[in-house]
Amino acid sequence: MKRLKETTLISFLVTLLFLFTYTATIRSQEYKYEIGGAAGSSFYMGDANKTRLYLHPGITGALLVRYNISFHWAVKANLLAGNVSGNTEDSGNIFPFEQQSAFHRTFAELGTQVEFNFFPYSDKYAYIGTKPYTPYLFAGAGVTYATGEKDFLNANIPLGAGFKYKINDRMNIGIEISMRKLLSDDFDVTQNNQGWSLNSPFGIESSPLKNQDWYSITMIYLTWDFGMREDPCHGN
Repeated sequence: MKRLKETTLISFLVTLLFLFTYTATIRSQEYKYEIGGAAGSSFYMGDANKTRLYLHPGITGALLVRYNISFHWAVKANLLAGNVSGNTEDSGNIFPFEQQSAFHRTFAELGTQVEFNFFPYSDKYAYIGTKPYTPYLFAGAGVTYATGEKDFLNANIPLGAGFKYKINDRMNIGIEISMRKLLSDDFDVTQNNQGWSLNSPFGIESSPLKNQDWYSITMIYLTWDFGMREDPCHGN
């Protein structure tokens, strides 16, 4: 499972790099920026949950700003907060001496992502093939802070997919599903009454690229366009 996650992450980043190189000359959108809010759910995957999606879901909210580089490319910054939890009794794993533990975290994240739109995204300029809807991929980097039994602060690598649609000239609605890979293995750190912890539960130390802890976010968002371009066909 760890190898599959690492291979998926590397393949995803290589694909985005190729797409960026291939489409770098596409014309710019009519608006430079978007700003808006999002709400949705979050869940944890790690030692206490290897495979089950949306196990013990939490609530997540976010503010986001997007800069539209072109019809195909955008850069997004987000500030989000949410909560996640886990319980080894639901994990399906057998731990040493049948130890059990649970945790709960409230987290905040500041991050940025690069997005690739599969279709040239705009509700205008149909003569160059634009569409008012598109699926997209994204990847980036961020920092996660979380409270709990022990405060947590570490970098994350988000990767995911979404779909967005222009409601009208300036309003967009979209949905995103993403995984955040954390670069440490103590997001789910907690101890039971015997002192056993989910941090290296089998006594094997992890590394930044070989750890167990991820969290996932699914959000629906609304954004408003601003910063009109005077000549959208030439990117002014």
